[in-house]
Amino acid sequence: MLNQSASLDRMFQALADPTRRVMIERLSRGPASVTELAGPLSMSLPAVMQHLQVLETSGLVRSEKAGRVRTCRLEPAALRAAERWIAERRASWERCFDRLGDYLAEHPDEPESKD
Repeated sequence: MLNQSASLDRMFQALADPTRRVMIERLSRGPASVTELAGPLSMSLPAVMQHLQVLETSGLVRSEKAGRVRTCRLEPAALRAAERWIAERRASWERCFDRLGDYLAEHPDEPESKD
């Protein structure tokens, strides 16, 4: 569980940055070269590479170099891990709200507390 937690921490930290989310959004449409990813961003190529390094370290992106071109791909399995974690939290909260709803339905006439 601790290893999974560290992995999720890296993933959410990577996703916390708007530039990296733009990169993820672009890669969700298919592989792209670093130059293609850098195109709409107003930053230097070294800065783009730093962002890509964070995404690769988190496991969200994989890249390979062929000649002078580095092509990046999204790693859907990593996103599924984050999605699963979020779904588990959502299911837990939904159960709590369902129990609260049941309680309130069973006790409709209790007076409200006035502080």
